[in-house]
Amino acid sequence: METITRRTMTTIHDAICVEITKVHDTRGNLSVIEGNAIPFEMKRVYYLYDIPSGARRGGHSHKVQQEFLVALSGSFNVVLNDGNEKKTVILNKPNQGLLIPNGIWRELENFSSGSVCLVFASEVFEEEDYIREYDAFLLSKNGIS
Repeated sequence: METITRRTMTTIHDAICVEITKVHDTRGNLSVIEGNAIPFEMKRVYYLYDIPSGARRGGHSHKVQQEFLVALSGSFNVVLNDGNEKKTVILNKPNQGLLIPNGIWRELENFSSGSVCLVFASEVFEEEDYIREYDAFLLSKNGIS
């Protein structure tokens, strides 16, 4: 008997906002990301800052890598696209993050002055993991490599 394996396609509904633990204190707040706060082992951390007015970041998808984005300061929009649907998530709280699974096209835009986007990634940087052309992304979603 032949076993047929189907790839599970991620959709924008698989990208979820996650509350980050916040410890309130009269001296200021402290937020912690540890343990199983995000569903993958962090292998890389980077951040975006000093983004010029009107600039966009992202504009790609990942084959394997998952990411968890946090607006440490300011705000920005994350436009998610699964090839069928789009949705925009506004990140503007340092105690809230956006989990983006692989297979989702993302664009970051509308950065406020002084905004900082912190990114936790499930993989180290490998150019081969990126899909940087939207048409190639659509083909990958349809099982065409």
